[in-house]
Amino acid sequence: MNIQVEDIRIRAILATYRRRVPVTEGYVEVKDGGSWKQICDKHWTAKNSRVVCGMFGFPGERKYNVKVYKMFASKRKQNYWAYSMDCTGNEAHISSCKLGNHLSVDAEKNITCENGMPAVVSCIPGRAFAPSSNNGFRKAFRQEQPLVRLKGGAKIGEGRVEVLKNGEWGTVCDDQWNLISASVVCRELGFGSAQEAITGARLGQGMGPIHLNEIDCTGFEKSITDCKFNTESLTCNHEEDAAVRCNVPAMGFENQLRLSGGRNPYEGRVEVLMQRNGTLRWGTVCSQNWSTVEAMVVCRQLGLGFASHAFQETWYWHGDVSANDVVMSGVKCSGTEMSLAHCRHDGARVSCPRGGGRFAAGVSCSETAPDLVLNAEMVEQTSYLEDRPMFLLQCALEENCLATSAANTSVSTGYRRLLRFSSQIHNNGQADFRPKNGRHAWIWHDCHRHYHSMEVFTHYDLLNLNGTKVAEGHKASFCLEDSECEADVQKQYECANFGEQGITVGCWDVYRHDIDCQWVDITDIPPGDYLFQIVINPNYEVAESDYSNNVMKCKSRYDGQRIWMYNCHIGEQKHVGSGAVQKRVIAMACNMSYRLEPATGSQILGSATNLLSYGAGHLPAVPVSAQVKKRMLAHLRRKLGG
Repeated sequence: MNIQVEDIRIRAILATYRRRVPVTEGYVEVKDGGSWKQICDKHWTAKNSRVVCGMFGFPGERKYNVKVYKMFASKRKQNYWAYSMDCTGNEAHISSCKLGNHLSVDAEKNITCENGMPAVVSCIPGRAFAPSSNNGFRKAFRQEQPLVRLKGGAKIGEGRVEVLKNGEWGTVCDDQWNLISASVVCRELGFGSAQEAITGARLGQGMGPIHLNEIDCTGFEKSITDCKFNTESLTCNHEEDAAVRCNVPAMGFENQLRLSGGRNPYEGRVEVLMQRNGTLRWGTVCSQNWSTVEAMVVCRQLGLGFASHAFQETWYWHGDVSANDVVMSGVKCSGTEMSLAHCRHDGARVSCPRGGGRFAAGVSCSETAPDLVLNAEMVEQTSYLEDRPMFLLQCALEENCLATSAANTSVSTGYRRLLRFSSQIHNNGQADFRPKNGRHAWIWHDCHRHYHSMEVFTHYDLLNLNGTKVAEGHKASFCLEDSECEADVQKQYECANFGEQGITVGCWDVYRHDIDCQWVDITDIPPGDYLFQIVINPNYEVAESDYSNNVMKCKSRYDGQRIWMYNCHIGEQKHVGSGAVQKRVIAMACNMSYRLEPATGSQILGSATNLLSYGAGHLPAVPVSAQVKKRMLAHLRRKLGG
């Protein structure tokens, strides 16, 4: 028989832990028959502690000071639960544990715990949730080189599971995906056990390879990559991407913020609880520079999903009159914070020229969001140069799609050199991507003969190897439509006839290489090695579930007549472990150095340095961080005696 109780908690007993958030140590208590009861520790095991800690968002457990708790227990009468727990340690919740022995009953029919005391757990929080006596939070910790990550989740501790393998991020197929395997992922990332093992790409589809399938974990592995799994995923597709929702510690952040005056709980003026002159009081947030990124943090903090809009005027929402004063200004978030208070802001020196009231910050939240991803392979395959006569570019000149020097180019005899390419933008999210502006604000473009709904939708940039922009595309604005869709998805949006604009989930918008402004003007650029970069939704005007995959980068080589695009990839640079990189660099460096004559250590080192920085011929530069690069070159110097 499994355990069935109304509720369970960790009650802090010692003063040190009562002041901390989150609570990591104390009595384990269950609610039974409407009252809280302790559990006798006579049959308590470390496996039980592991399950309880996991339920409360902690990845592990540790030993505690038994003498202190014995002394404390001897001074108070306890109200014991009639049973013990019998867990194997890999359960995600105590309801999956077996009911243990029934405790003895004394003459007065009270449950006794002879020679025992209440069961205590001491949990180890993940680094992101390390407690402090002040606000219960230390800045979020990020692994330097994680092997597993969560993407596309609205809340902390949830998302699509992605694994790093052979230098490339990929997804996990949901065949045999269960709470035990999901809990291994959660604990690996510094959370507790899994609350839910999510199947069917319900938190959005990933992209790239599907690395793992039919995962079989015992529940005690340190990493999901330590579990048994099948690398064959021929029968899987991204509609079967696995995701998790992890147990996370109760930080109480949702109590420091509220939405006021909205038509429903998902919208309203943002009001924060701040300490002013020694007292806690509610007030508004200055809306100057308030954007979707800040709104995302608010919605996450309140557990309301993603931001759908950020508002800089909220006169139509009548919030709490007593909270009209601005108590927070200069808010600037990165978007990953757990609380608005963790974003940069002005602190006690509030500065808000427009004042609060009608100009207080507001948000609307949504449980789902779109997620745009560019097809990097298409960019790589369709890139080419065209020398286009100036007399065919007058429309593009009017739309400011050419470099500034084009104004001085002869219309009759001049030409511009254009780097052309196609872009295919997929919506892999859970909601349609819709333009921020309503139809009344769309702009008619004579050249394209349709309305453009977004003034800035994509940036096209050519950068030198130092990251300095040397040329850019000046595509004035965009019309959004469903060019193509997956087999079972119906097109909804089209640019023609002043139609509704957007990109449906499961569809993609294609900008062909042969349309106006689908280029970068490189007429003034000298031959050399460059980086080509495309950024979708660069100003975060429209909320998305994941902005990290909005950037695509390619390496490019221009010889004055031709251009080569290679190593096009989305988001973070593909990661290669330093050991693998080292072998690859040494092999390639030796090969380069021995082409002419037997190489010395310094020659090989020089070749390795060039490889790490610039690549060789058609080969890309080896993708490693500056820190790894520095360590590797130091290692090579020692090995080669250079």
